Amino acid sequence: MEIKPEQLATQACGRDLSPVYLISGPETLRVLEAVDAVRARARAEGISEREVFDAGARDFEWSVLAGAFNAPSLFSARRLLEVRLSGGKPGKEGAEVISAFCAGPPADVVLMLIGDEWSRSHHGKWADAVSRCGVLSIAWAIKPHELPEWIERRLRRHGLSATQEAVRSLAERVEGNLLAAAQEIDKLALLVPEATLDVAEMEALVADSARYDVFRLIEIALSGHADQVSHMLAGLRAEGEAVAALMPAVIREILRAAALAQVQERGGNLGAEMKSQGLWEARQAPFRHALQRHPTALRWQRFIRFASRIDRAAKGRGDGDPWRMLERLLLAVAEPRTLRMLAA
Repeated sequence: MEIKPEQLATQACGRDLSPVYLISGPETLRVLEAVDAVRARARAEGISEREVFDAGARDFEWSVLAGAFNAPSLFSARRLLEVRLSGGKPGKEGAEVISAFCAGPPADVVLMLIGDEWSRSHHGKWADAVSRCGVLSIAWAIKPHELPEWIERRLRRHGLSATQEAVRSLAERVEGNLLAAAQEIDKLALLVPEATLDVAEMEALVADSARYDVFRLIEIALSGHADQVSHMLAGLRAEGEAVAALMPAVIREILRAAALAQVQERGGNLGAEMKSQGLWEARQAPFRHALQRHPTALRWQRFIRFASRIDRAAKGRGDGDPWRMLERLLLAVAEPRTLRMLAA
């Protein structure tokens, strides 16, 4: 069966362990907490023996794991075997070993497969076998409109409540960083146990934990979120970042988008080109959105030229305020109506 990671904690505590679990996805906190829930249930059922296998290690052999399924337990009647999947995929040999386990799981083994990525390409017969035999739990990234509800649930778990305005305030401050949100809620539980927080109290107690990093900034611009660009740039500047240090990443992603625009104009296979550039499914959406707004390679060449001007200004070799110029560039990428700003 397939369930959400948050449901897995309840399911793990309310019923016997399943023979096999596959817990994977891009949201690290949700993966870790689901894994911890299974471990806790295993301990509650008297499983004291735990073995960890790293399928991404250079010398890893799936035959060793297959042999471990039938090896006698040394310390307890049952064992928990954890397998870390590199990239979330087991490969052909691993898929066969996992499918064979699901076809006849040993009574004394609980298998837990842990990954850090998931997409349509990860689905296969092996994942279907896990879902039929045990539990499939995918920790998708929390979308912006889902974050307030996630925060409310976590507050309730700590005996706290907050007004809708207070919840929105916390969501805006952490900007999708679930780990930061969890840490702030843990702190609130210590400072104001069993309280109902309004927006003023929330803002007074919670630090600004937004992730002001350049890659997130570029992703926001590509995705078309013009309203967030200036806010994040101000955060980077307040943290002491220098435009010259940011520009290599900015230029690299604009060059990447320009190459994709050329492929799109020629009618080529955009998906294949994205993969060849190392853009797997989880990172493709921002570029696809950007190419819808700016479909021509000529437009991206204009962005490249302006980015070069920013780089020279940031290094003292050209005129202009590099922070202001960078803001104009990213706003233009995010919102075509602001293109005129590049001429200013």
